[in-house]
Amino acid sequence: MLTIDQQTARRFILGKQGLWPGRRWKGAAGTEKAMRAMEYLQLDPLQIIARSQDIKLHARVLDYTPGLWEKPTYKQRKFFDWGGWLAVRPMDELPYWRVVMRREREQGHAKTAKEHAAAIQEMREVLRERGTVSNRDFQMASRTRTNSYRGRKDSAVALYYLWRTGEVMTHHRSNFERVYALTETVAPKELIREASEAETDRFLVRKEISHNGLTWLKRTAEAYYRGVPFNRIGALREKLLADLEIIEVQVEGWKQPQCALASDAKLLKELAAGRTPAAWKPLGATTEQEVSFLAPLEPVSARGRAKVLFDFDYVWEVYKPEHQRKYGYYTLPVMWGERLVARFDSKLDRTTNTFVILGFWLEDKKLAKNEAFAEALAAGFENFVRFLGAAKLNVKAVKEPMLRRRLAQIAP
Repeated sequence: MLTIDQQTARRFILGKQGLWPGRRWKGAAGTEKAMRAMEYLQLDPLQIIARSQDIKLHARVLDYTPGLWEKPTYKQRKFFDWGGWLAVRPMDELPYWRVVMRREREQGHAKTAKEHAAAIQEMREVLRERGTVSNRDFQMASRTRTNSYRGRKDSAVALYYLWRTGEVMTHHRSNFERVYALTETVAPKELIREASEAETDRFLVRKEISHNGLTWLKRTAEAYYRGVPFNRIGALREKLLADLEIIEVQVEGWKQPQCALASDAKLLKELAAGRTPAAWKPLGATTEQEVSFLAPLEPVSARGRAKVLFDFDYVWEVYKPEHQRKYGYYTLPVMWGERLVARFDSKLDRTTNTFVILGFWLEDKKLAKNEAFAEALAAGFENFVRFLGAAKLNVKAVKEPMLRRRLAQIAP
């Protein structure tokens, strides 16, 4: 069993996700590479300053612009979006996901199929006639009202059922709303098939490990919705260990041994020796020279992982009532080097096109007078303001005098 310290584990997980030691991809081609390295690009409709998926890619890709992920997904058909845990996945993985779709149809959607059989058949016929369809194409007055959280119209429930079970796919998105089309008009013919059950189980476990970098494959709601077969996870883990496809890794200070892909053993040993992999060399500034802002749904920090990796308490408070929020509605962690050192809440005032910092909080108060951090923070905010397309930056809420003065010098 390979043993590593926590710094090596942190660097490995960040590096696997493309977040350390700096942006190593650029533009449209780099966006595709980043999406593949991430394994999943989770999607979220909220657009307070920018959508979570765009903030994620901004932290990984030089010259990234909001919505650029849609080009390889919906125009080039190299990816597709799907799932109760909504995420973009590589199109060449479709045969495995079609097994998961069929499992969902058989296990979790039988009631919908029975209750909305007529609407489901109607939507099939409408899609054959029109080619593409969105939920907004059907007026409430002409539909049967439903109580489903997937939509108030039977047409919405039917389209969602067809999408979840693989008969239709997302053709493109309009203001983030799905526009559906029959699967055979979206995916390459050779990929509209099912892999074997055994191949699919092994694929799902390997992908889950790759997505996390290090994991013991503990059951979580997110992993369940990613299709991980937890009813067979013990046997699958042992089989993959025996076949040398994965390895066990002990992180000093962590109770439970972790799993990593066997193909990542070289990376782990290189990092443990204090070396940075050549393939991870940044194209621009390092994370020491320019801070990164982590998206709310960032896999390295969301859902309690920030505490494990960074000893940083982070909860996305967007769904909390205002009086229960400790920091703010859309607070983002600030990463300097490989550590989370601060957080800020903000908004984009679209009437004046001003990016407004609503609150800024340091983990270590000494950073308030650290000039290197001030420069890295200014570089991060300058890049972020440019990414948002804001004309002005309001830093009045930053209480630390030196940091506020340095940020005030930013000219978008």
